[in-house]
Amino acid sequence: MQKIFSLLAFTLFSVHSLADDQVSPWLLLDNFEHNQLTQWQKADTQNQTKPKIENPQITEIRQEAQQNQINHYLIKKPAQDGVVGNRKALTFSPLPKAIEVGETYTFYLRINVESFPNNHAFGISNLAAEEIKKQAYNAFEPTLRVTDKAESNGYKNDGALMVKIDSEDKYRQYANVQNYQAKRSAKPLQIGSWYQVWFVVNNALVSEGGQTYDVYMQGGEFTNQTLVYKGAKFRMKREQALIYFFATCNTGPHKQAYGNGGLKYDDIYMSKGLNLSLPALKF
Repeated sequence: MQKIFSLLAFTLFSVHSLADDQVSPWLLLDNFEHNQLTQWQKADTQNQTKPKIENPQITEIRQEAQQNQINHYLIKKPAQDGVVGNRKALTFSPLPKAIEVGETYTFYLRINVESFPNNHAFGISNLAAEEIKKQAYNAFEPTLRVTDKAESNGYKNDGALMVKIDSEDKYRQYANVQNYQAKRSAKPLQIGSWYQVWFVVNNALVSEGGQTYDVYMQGGEFTNQTLVYKGAKFRMKREQALIYFFATCNTGPHKQAYGNGGLKYDDIYMSKGLNLSLPALKF
């Protein structure tokens, strides 16, 4: 994206950051200001579309007008509207730098729900590309989820941003991010609104308090940057170097389709340590 944040917005964020001499630079993974997804791989590893559609996922760069500028972003959908059966629409890209065991990194990105109903997840993996294809959801470590789907036990998600938790209930493996000040779950993401998300990944050993992540947001009900979840859990806790950004989505099965609503991604960055500033502005 061509950065459109004002100096005022930067000031609001910078007060939350570490001292200037402690903040590591932001490393760009992708801002989609180009025409091709050359560094990204796509794989539809559970394609049950009927009749069979080859490569049904929609993962492409699109553009829109924002504040009198043209912004490019990534859109992900499991398939065209009305097509059911693409259960694992995987998309992934190597990180600019591996996150070694014991290190903490902050990720920044912007997301925008194109439409509900949908079922999306994104996060970071410590598996190589071929293993991501084999493991799919189990390739995730820190994971964020956007969905309003009903679970198999009847529980209905509401479209709020979600994080991974440790739970013995197989139908409640995620929790909504929180509005701690209001003492309630955060509200569902608003369709068509851009949200800024920072998630701070602690890749230390479990025995050292690691394999966890904290999430901050701005957008919707959160006028300013706000801590919305502390101590979310890695999915698998493999205690390995993190090496890929990974996103997936899912149409649902033919008997109970979830919906093919899209999720937009933009401006994906990473920075060593805790860094709650904005990435460098470029106009």
